[in-house]
Amino acid sequence: MYLSKADIQSMQKVERLNLINSLSGIKPANLIGTIDQKGKENLAIFSSVVHLGSNPALFGFILRPQGDVRRHTHENIMSTGVYTINFVTTDFIQNAHYTSAKFDVSINEFEKSKLTPSYIDGYDAPFVKESPIKMGLQFVEEIPIKSNGTTLMVGQVEHIIMPDETMNNNGHLDLGALNVAGISGLNIYYSLTKKIQFPYVRKSFSLNDLKTD
Repeated sequence: MYLSKADIQSMQKVERLNLINSLSGIKPANLIGTIDQKGKENLAIFSSVVHLGSNPALFGFILRPQGDVRRHTHENIMSTGVYTINFVTTDFIQNAHYTSAKFDVSINEFEKSKLTPSYIDGYDAPFVKESPIKMGLQFVEEIPIKSNGTTLMVGQVEHIIMPDETMNNNGHLDLGALNVAGISGLNIYYSLTKKIQFPYVRKSFSLNDLKTD
C-alpha cells in the first residue's frame, strides 16, 4: 500500500485520525490528575507524555487545540501550577479510558471512572491510588505549536511514588512486571513485556559486545 499526501488528506476524518495516531507506535498510557482552585478534581487520559530531560527532571505532554471544547486539564494547571502523571496498568484500562469522554466541568472524573484520588502532604494535585507509578509535577512552561494549534506542556518532577524494589541498582524500571499498559492510536491498548536489556553502547564496542543483562 502507498498513500500520498493527497490520499491522506482525502481520507474520511476518523479513518485518517486513527491511521496517523497509530503511526507513532505504542505510546505510554497515562492519567493526568489536576484540581481547580475550588477543589474540584479532574482526571484525563493522555498518550503523549514524553521525557524531556533528566537534570532537571522534565516531562512534557501535548494538549489539543483550544477551541469550543474546554480543556479542563489546561485550565487547572494554569490556575494551580501543579499536576500528576499516573501510569495506567492493564488492571484498570477500562476505567482509565472512560476519562476520555468530554465531561462537563462539574463532573468529577475520579468518581465517574471509579478510580481513587490520593494526596500527599503539601501537594495539592490528586494522584491515582490504583496507579503503581505516580509523579507530581510543577508546571514550568507551555510551548505553542503554531503549525496545528496544539501546545506542549512542560513540567518538572517534584515527587515520585512507586512500590518498593521497583527500581534496580541502575535506576531501570521493569514496566512489564508492573502490568503497565500502552496505547496505539486513540483507543487500542497493549500490555508490555520486557524482552531484553543491553548495556550502554560505547564506540569501542563490536556487535558481539552487546551481551544482555
